[in-house]
Amino acid sequence: MRTPRKFAAALPGLAFAAAVLAGDPQIIYTKSFPGSDPAYVEVTIDKSGQVAYREAPDDDPETFQLDAPSTAQIFDLAEKLDHFSHPLESGLKVANMGMKTLRWQDGGKGSEAKFNYTLEPDARALQDWFERISETERLLAALRRAVKHDKLGVDSALLNIWSAWDHKRLAGAEQFLPLLDQVAQSDLYMHMDRERAAELAEQIRAAHPKP
Repeated sequence: MRTPRKFAAALPGLAFAAAVLAGDPQIIYTKSFPGSDPAYVEVTIDKSGQVAYREAPDDDPETFQLDAPSTAQIFDLAEKLDHFSHPLESGLKVANMGMKTLRWQDGGKGSEAKFNYTLEPDARALQDWFERISETERLLAALRRAVKHDKLGVDSALLNIWSAWDHKRLAGAEQFLPLLDQVAQSDLYMHMDRERAAELAEQIRAAHPKP
């Protein structure tokens, strides 16, 4: 999907590694669905909001910081689900939707639950959070690719990001800001795209002001 950023080169990645060494509680979500795109997703989030995203187990992860309210919602859902210590699979005969695994890791202790389809509302809400993260990272990768290799493709990439923003599907929207600023400030891109990028960056900054 992308050329991964080197883990040690990104500041969020260093923070994530530090959190792992410190033994902070983590939630790990994986989805394996051969034949789909992507066929594999892995999202790890720790209690501080550091997120790592992979599309292969041996990928260098894309890392970013999730805001505190969103992180709290995710960990509250995990607590409601007893940290995945009970089965979540519905047992219903439904189509294959990909095998999902939710794992809780806290120091040397861990528990997990696997499911293809669940009726548990909190598990579905938690799955939706991780799907949003996956969608966001794929949109980010598409914009990065277009900015670097396909100037005309920036328009389509921006429209898709705008749609996700309007539908409140972006997770960690601040990670788009460097690319949006790059487009907005460069005459290499169409004027319309520069305006779109500037407006979206403004909205993201307004929604997530720095303390």
